[in-house]
Amino acid sequence: MTLWLTRIIPDQRHRDVHRDGDDAVKLHHRIMSLFPDDIPSTEPRRHLGILFRTETSHDGDRILLQSNREPDLTQLPAGYGTTAAKPLTPLLDALRKGLPVRYRIAANAVRKPGSTTRALYNLPEVVPLTGPHADEWWTRQAEAAGLALATLHSTPLDAAIGNRHDKQRVQHARTLFEGTAHITDPDLLRARIREGIGRGKAYGCGMLSIAPRRETR
Repeated sequence: MTLWLTRIIPDQRHRDVHRDGDDAVKLHHRIMSLFPDDIPSTEPRRHLGILFRTETSHDGDRILLQSNREPDLTQLPAGYGTTAAKPLTPLLDALRKGLPVRYRIAANAVRKPGSTTRALYNLPEVVPLTGPHADEWWTRQAEAAGLALATLHSTPLDAAIGNRHDKQRVQHARTLFEGTAHITDPDLLRARIREGIGRGKAYGCGMLSIAPRRETR
């Protein structure tokens, strides 16, 4: 099954871009609108392998979208932004044990305290992690995804926030993890790239990006 990577560079002058950027639920619906709505599944996002991440760089904002079907970019509003799509198959096929890579993921690092601990300390069901605790969470996730981390840099991001149609509030804390690693299990890594990592996948969390790197001698 081909995995696609799509880049959308939104035009910040467009009204819909601002609406989507301010609301994680609206952006989720925008992404889903690029795919057929007759998917034979009760979980169309998972069925289509849809993951995405928003990024801000010196070149401006962009949306990176991953899916197992090529999106219909004509469904974007006119003038929404510039787009490009390519298959990730060559990258995935090139993964091998020991290969040095760069990685990046915006993830919802959390822990779920047991009922006794929650009652004792009056904690919510899910507790966002920050700082060294978030780094420890990602280190465990990376190892479980077939990566041995060499370097790790983490940056807190704004939470993914929005309101669903059923009036329920969506809020997922996000941390950007990036650095270098070596692949320990290529098959496991391919699976985790396709599936995503952690919670909040529908709202811009969990998309793991990998790129081969040259080691300096």
